[in-house]
Amino acid sequence: MAFNPLNWFLGFFSLDIGIDLGTANTLVHVRDKGIVINEPSWVAVEKKTRQPIAVGQEAKVMVGRTPANIVVIRPLRDGVISEFEITEEMLAYFINKTHEQSIVPLPRPRIVIGVPSGVTEVEKRAVYDAAMLAGARAVYLIEEPTASALAVGLPINEVGGSVIVDIGGGTSDITVYSMGGVVSSRSLRMAGDEMDDAVLQYIRNRYNLLIGIRMAEQVKIKIGSAFPLKEERTITVRGRNLVTGLPETLELSSVEIRDAISDSVDAIVQAAKETIDDIPADMVGDLMDNGICLSGGGALLQGLPERMSEELRLRCWLAEDPMTCVARGAGLVLEDLEAYSHLLLTLD
Repeated sequence: MAFNPLNWFLGFFSLDIGIDLGTANTLVHVRDKGIVINEPSWVAVEKKTRQPIAVGQEAKVMVGRTPANIVVIRPLRDGVISEFEITEEMLAYFINKTHEQSIVPLPRPRIVIGVPSGVTEVEKRAVYDAAMLAGARAVYLIEEPTASALAVGLPINEVGGSVIVDIGGGTSDITVYSMGGVVSSRSLRMAGDEMDDAVLQYIRNRYNLLIGIRMAEQVKIKIGSAFPLKEERTITVRGRNLVTGLPETLELSSVEIRDAISDSVDAIVQAAKETIDDIPADMVGDLMDNGICLSGGGALLQGLPERMSEELRLRCWLAEDPMTCVARGAGLVLEDLEAYSHLLLTLD
């Protein structure tokens, strides 16, 4: 990244922000303030005009409850932009909301945004353009697992292997670092969203009960697991019986939900195995010493560290506040862009 004196000067006055532009949630980190926004990546729009009428949490509560002229969408799918204009509007909303916290006018911000490690040049350009049009002065992109590793404090710039598994809503990224570079990596578009969908489909196929995606997400969060629990749990869900068309209540067990999401969990574990299988033999000892860090909202799935530790035969541990790692790492980069420039992505 070329040094820009004007950006450097304005950086003393602007409210520069790090953003985790996630499929499920968008988080905003402000220098010296920490996480100031953590809202769902949902936007409610008027069908004919395509004008947003609600963003974030306000939009999410409308899911499944809107009249015919309003649709609630997520403008990102599998970690990348699927609705460009809506993403631009959503980013502008969050940037403006961040600036509203200041009592004086501020220059346009510099922004560091986390993107999945498997994004294409076209997808990177879409994120860059959307952020610039939303009001940024300068935009820098960083891979989400790299941002998470910085937030956690992994020694990715040192000699030796450091591994992070970053599981979001749309993508799961597994990356092995050494000396500031990537030794081995995998990115799969299999994460929290697919688990939610698996829960929904399981209940539909097994019990002929139709529930909403928000309810499926709550089932996953409350009783979903990747490893047998010490005490298995149950949850009551409500939906519409597909046979009678009438409302119905159903009690589900954590054993059922673990089985329902097993394919998604298996895919993530398998990707981690393949990533580690690619590393040089001399680095295996480093991994045995350092273990594997799990970050991202999807890493909060109960029993996931235990499941991965058993499958990989390596210590797997959960990052502190895993959901905010990408945003915190992006914010850390803003503290010294020059020092972290080798970790930023370039646009062709």
